[in-house]
Amino acid sequence: MTIETQARETQAKTSQISASSITPPTARKEPKQTTIHGTVLVDDYAWLREKESPEVTAFLEAENLYAEAVMAPLADLREQLYEEMLSHMKQTDVSVPYRDGGWWYYTRTEEGRQYPVYCRKANGGDAPENVILDGNALAEGKSFMALGGTNVSDDGRWLAYSVDHTGFRQYTLQIKDLHTGLVVDGEVERVGSLVWAADNKTLFYTVEDVEQKRQFQLWRHVLGTSHAENVLVFEEPDERFNLGAGRTRDGEFLVLEAGSHTTSEARFLAADDPTGAWTLVTARVDDQEYSIDHRKGLWFIRTNDAGRNFRLVTAPVATPGRAHWTELLSHREAVMLEDIDLFEHFFVACEREDGLPRLRLWSFTENDRAIQSNEIKFPEPVYSAFPHINREFDATRFRYAYQSLVTPSSVYEYDIATAASTLLKQVEVPGGFDREFYASERVFATATDGVKIPISLVYRQDKREAGGNPLYVYGYGSYGYSLPIGFNANRLSLLDRGIVMAYAHIRGGGDLGKPWHDAGKMLVKRNTFSDFVTAAEYLTLSGFGDPARVAIEGGSAGGLLMGAVTNLKPEIFRAVLSHVPFVDVMNTMLDASLPLTVPEYEEWGNPNEEEYFNYMLSYSPYENLKAGSYPAMLVKTSLNDSQVMYWEPAKYVAKLRTLKTDAQPLLLVTNMSAGHGGASGRYDYLKEIAFDYAFLLKELGLVG
Repeated sequence: MTIETQARETQAKTSQISASSITPPTARKEPKQTTIHGTVLVDDYAWLREKESPEVTAFLEAENLYAEAVMAPLADLREQLYEEMLSHMKQTDVSVPYRDGGWWYYTRTEEGRQYPVYCRKANGGDAPENVILDGNALAEGKSFMALGGTNVSDDGRWLAYSVDHTGFRQYTLQIKDLHTGLVVDGEVERVGSLVWAADNKTLFYTVEDVEQKRQFQLWRHVLGTSHAENVLVFEEPDERFNLGAGRTRDGEFLVLEAGSHTTSEARFLAADDPTGAWTLVTARVDDQEYSIDHRKGLWFIRTNDAGRNFRLVTAPVATPGRAHWTELLSHREAVMLEDIDLFEHFFVACEREDGLPRLRLWSFTENDRAIQSNEIKFPEPVYSAFPHINREFDATRFRYAYQSLVTPSSVYEYDIATAASTLLKQVEVPGGFDREFYASERVFATATDGVKIPISLVYRQDKREAGGNPLYVYGYGSYGYSLPIGFNANRLSLLDRGIVMAYAHIRGGGDLGKPWHDAGKMLVKRNTFSDFVTAAEYLTLSGFGDPARVAIEGGSAGGLLMGAVTNLKPEIFRAVLSHVPFVDVMNTMLDASLPLTVPEYEEWGNPNEEEYFNYMLSYSPYENLKAGSYPAMLVKTSLNDSQVMYWEPAKYVAKLRTLKTDAQPLLLVTNMSAGHGGASGRYDYLKEIAFDYAFLLKELGLVG
């Protein structure tokens, strides 16, 4: 039977037979052998990479129809969940306006419309609204729309922006005259960062390599000229590196950064001299990173040259090299210096200590000496806090964002003179939300090597029953990414049904600084997986959840985590939700033509080297599937994903179907018109979440 026939038959069956009797699609086997380091890798489903093949399309659509058939009995629950989540969304809302030059910028949403509208007012107040971009208009007639970079010229007239209509992260540059509303000068494809020079007519932008999707060139465009006349300013030859262009907060310099996962360097150019020569701050050194900002003739340079957790140094603009660096903040073993927000009168050190973010303020004295003046304190045991939008260099107030697992997203303004914080806006959560019903806390599990693994928890207090609650555990643990601990109104649909939700801050992430990342990558990557298993087992042993009802979730590199831990200990999980999972590690990392592969040698290792090959092969989910029982699994992907290609989860599911010996559901759902993040419209996205939650609730025994 062909895949096309299966698709038609599955579609016909969905309306007339029970889910238990539906037969899932079967992908044909066509073995492809790769021999490396004396090992033969056999891939029976490599043909699924043929994106334009009608057979591939038919297989993905058949899987979608099968998933819909299995989930058909939960149609009413899905609709109920969608309405619940919609009830907690303030559909018509407006963001806190921020000042940039002579304008106040903000976004607003309108009930029934999928995308934000981007607006501004001159001098704020009652001035007439100027709509600079309407996301709904950009999405008209399109199944997907994502806004990329935006940048407004100093005089407020010219808007450079980029849009993606496929989900493949392929953005098209356009320039809009905000006085007339007309788009000028045509389009440029594959654009990344955008920045205007001070002359209000010269735009710099980066573009990506066609094959590897890395930003590798910097171009210069002058308004009123054809893009055929644009000038190539710089090209980065090293395949590990991406380019990014920006501007210092004081507006005096343009900055071009080249960075890999472990190494970086920066160049600068006076913003009022767009055709001038770019100056290198200091040449790249392997495994050392730095970033820069400018104040009063000095570069402020955040660097990890003296320790993994970074320090802060300064250097004169005229002599920015390492020989002229003067230390301002020293490296600390227990404190990660994540960023610096620099202003005329003060700077904010954005740090991470004990796994929690800190915002520490330093003031400049009359003789420009920096002294620590204060620290913004936060009241909860688990939270997220970071700078909000602060465009004005001469600011005397600092805006920051704060939220927690039980406190909605909030914007505060901190007065440098009085050390007082004022709440400007907290996202309203309609539909009867009362934060007093919920509690959050942080606990620690002990890994097999004695390391303490932080876990953030949230639950509804009146639903807690020691050892009796369904448990949901989320994890990521890669790239030094600190797992964000924020509020999500959608989560109420799970919490209100008694699910305890946990977020495991496992090694490989950045929750405890760079050393935490180092301890879960390359040749110690398996720490990430064992940490997650340890966290899940600790939570059930400590009474936070019923060991028979544990659901887990992760996406992208977190999907690798899902595949790895499910192979390690399938018996301890009841359900797995895996989004755009990076599960075909070996085949992807052996293909240097794919986007991201070469740069990611610094995260996973290069499998062309035997030591790394053997280690990666030991945990790659696709290669380590074997016959046996597995949890219920929902695997989701998108056809136009450029970060984890759709074929990885498709191949994984096809292979697992031939090996699993249980009757638990295994579903593959492919969004045929989106990318790595799924649906782009906010209502469409809620429907995707409702599908996920219905699956979890069914598998955790919370619906009949």
